[in-house]
Formats: sequence, C-alpha cells, structure tokens
Amino acid sequence: MTDHRDTILASVDRNAKTLADLSDEIWGYAESGFEETRSSRALAARLEAEGFSIERGVAGMSTAFTASYGSRSPVVAILGEYDALPGLSQRAGLAEKSELEPGAWGHGCGHNLLGVGSLAAAIAVKDFIAASGTRGTVRYYGCPGEEFGCGKTFMTRAGAFDDVDLALCWHPMDINAVWQVRTLANLSVYFRFTGKASHAAAAPHLGRSALDAVELTNVGANYLREHVIPEARFHYAITNSGGRAPNVVQPFAEVFYYCRAPRLDQAREVYERVCDVARGAALMTGTSLEIAFSQGLSDYVPNQVLGELLQRCMETAGPPRFDDRDRALAASFRSTLTAAELAGAKGQLKATQGDAVLAKIGDDPLDEVIGPLFRGDACLPGSTDVGDVSQVVPTGQLVYACAAIGTQSHSWQNTAQVGSPIGHKGMLAAGRALALAAAEAMLDPGVVEKAKAELAARGAPPYVCPIPDAIGPEDVLGSMRAGSVR
Repeated sequence: MTDHRDTILASVDRNAKTLADLSDEIWGYAESGFEETRSSRALAARLEAEGFSIERGVAGMSTAFTASYGSRSPVVAILGEYDALPGLSQRAGLAEKSELEPGAWGHGCGHNLLGVGSLAAAIAVKDFIAASGTRGTVRYYGCPGEEFGCGKTFMTRAGAFDDVDLALCWHPMDINAVWQVRTLANLSVYFRFTGKASHAAAAPHLGRSALDAVELTNVGANYLREHVIPEARFHYAITNSGGRAPNVVQPFAEVFYYCRAPRLDQAREVYERVCDVARGAALMTGTSLEIAFSQGLSDYVPNQVLGELLQRCMETAGPPRFDDRDRALAASFRSTLTAAELAGAKGQLKATQGDAVLAKIGDDPLDEVIGPLFRGDACLPGSTDVGDVSQVVPTGQLVYACAAIGTQSHSWQNTAQVGSPIGHKGMLAAGRALALAAAEAMLDPGVVEKAKAELAARGAPPYVCPIPDAIGPEDVLGSMRAGSVR
C-alpha cells in the first residue's frame, strides 16, 4: 500500500506549475476585501474541477465559499485568503520600488500565496482520500476580507464551522515555523463629531469645532495609554478632518480607532474607555458624537496538540526548495532593508527559534531551516480573524518563508517577492505540510479527540461574536467604499 505521505507529496509536486500560475493570477488581480470576485472565482473553479462540491455566498458574503470532498467525520477545515492591500502595487521580482499602477492595490501580505497554498493542501488531501478510501472530509474555506473586514468572524458568527473537527491554516512570512503564539483581539470604531460652522476669524465663538473634538479625543487617548494594561494597543487615523479651509470652523470630523488587547474582554474594556474619552471630547467642544462600531475579531488561541502535529509534518515536508537564483534574488531585496529591519529579523529568530537556528542560518538571505516548536506563552502584537475560528474549533497555524529574512509584511518588498519563485516555493512547502497534518488527523482519531479536549479544558465562556448582530459584511464594505478603510 502506498504511504499517505508519498501520495500527498506527489500531488503537490505534480500540480506545482499550475499552483504557481494560479497564485500569480491572483497576485495580478490584487482585489480589495469582500470584492475579490475574480480571485474567489478562480480558486473555486480549480477546486470544482478537482471534484469538490462548492457552496458559494457563505455567511452572506458573495466572495466567500466552501469546497468539500469526502464523507463523514473528521471534518478538517483548511483556511484560505485572497485579499490585497491598498497602495502596495509593485512589479514582481524587482528589488526597487516600482509600482505597476500608482496608488493601486498589491499583495503586500502574500494572500495570493496563502489562498493557493491552502488549495494545494486541500487537493493533496483529496488525492489521499481517493487513493486510500480513508473516511473523512476535507473542506477548503474561501475567506474574504481578512485585511479589511474580518470575513472569518462573520463566518464563525453564521455557524460555518459548527460541524468542523479541526482547522488548519498558514501564512507567508520570512521564517519556517509553527505559529504557536497568541494574537490580540481587536475592536474598531469610528467617532463622528458634528459641530457648527462659523467664520473662524469674524465669529469663532459662534462655531463648534468637530475637528477640535477629534484632536481632544486623540490627546485624551494618548493620556489613557498609561492607565491600561501594557499589552493593550490603540491607534487611530483621522479619516475626515472637516475640510481644507482654516477660516471655517469645521462642522464635521471623523477619526477611526483600533482597540487591541490579548483577550477579547480586555479589548472591550479598552474600547469602552476610549469611547468615554470621545464622549468627553464632545462634551468639552459642544459637539454631538456618533459612535459607529466597525469591525471586531477575537484573540487567537494556539492548540498544543495541533502545534505538535504541524511540527512533525513540517519536518517531514521540509523547508522550501530554494535554489541559487532564489538566494541571489533574496539578497538583492535584503540590500533594500534598513539596519533596524535586519536587526529586528535576527531578534525574532533568536526569540522564537533559538541561538542554534540563528547560527545555522547565519547571514543567508533565506530561511531554509525548520525551527523548533515554540513552547512559551507569547502574544504577537497583531490581530487576525483566525482568532474567531480558534475560539470554536481547535486550530493550528504554520508559517513558511516566502521572502528574504527581514522583509516586512505590508511592504512593497513583500509584494514583489510573493509574486516571484521565492514565494511559490514557500507556498508549495506550506501545502505539503498542511496536507500531511490533515491526513494524519484523519488516520488517527486520537489527534482530534485530544485537540478538542485541550480547547475545552480552557474553561472559556461560550463564544460571543465581537461584531454586533446588527452589523453585516455589507456595512463594512460600505465604509470601505467610502474610503474609511484600515
């Protein structure tokens, strides 16, 4: 009988060219969250051609879908994303800033690779099920709007994961490791102030400045920082300053806030305190205030059982298969990074993978080592809507090197590299490891049982979606189209 590992690795290798082409196709679309029409269609069509049954429009989102193959339990979800970022248009493989289209969107977070790497895994698991007759269902989740909309939060709220036994996912980065760290919960809100226009020189006393209210909100929030937990983060962007005429008291102004903390209950506390600051600013300026909740996502809960499974599978699949041309290209990108960025990358390697791995990598421009499993209790100061999935289903994540060490996410350098052979090879490695993990969970029911028991042992209260029921994907999309995006 053919070993399941041979079937899976052969599947990814056989489809490597088609997968790389598909990731480049989606890289070229570079679509915004909830509007990834061509990207989601291309992914769903490829899965449908492989024999998957497709459900479109999941959770009321036109670009969300699921693709299922197999029968009965365990149901293993593999999560995919495919949205891009504004202002990060860049020519693929070019180590100097050169926009394809000025101000256009680009895949600065590598979601073109993320979606296709997860698809590679789903197809490989399908091939394994078909060849072996193993009982189980692999389900690809096409998840829109990770960057600007929390698509998985809406999917979790709609019950899309209720019959799932475990979920697996990955993210392109500059290292190879299991993502065994927590992330921050995040609640976002618009503060919209309405005042009264007046001539700023002739009759300022008759005006009520909405811009003053925004500025006082920001000043008050900055004073608040000393009096919240150190791990909390809140930051803002003035999305409407009230106009360009200084001789008019601004009658309207808007500021957009993120409120983050290691747990959702802590984020809610920070959120309410920042709202109180805005209420105080309105009182001080004689303006009225609209508090418009925008988006929310929960903190990510790593699962040790799945972390250990993913570690074994990463070691079996191995690192990306880079060649000398990839290393030369990566070196050219490293030359564009600052000393601080390079030092930060070494610090991250030391903290998460240890001195031995750091020494083994040395000055190489690409990480070709599988790091050891991180067993500490760390919290990454960022947020992801995978957190909501992890609250209801045992979830495991990994990361693979798809760019030169030190490359920052959400940068033009990242856009360029995730559209190059460097990105393709990291993506294929991720597909191999995810597929191996899914197959082994199907072959060993104890993995699912232990992972579920670990999640239950947290003793957490029942999941409550951080987005109020009255807010739907169309509301988030509406604010994005109006220009108020994060």
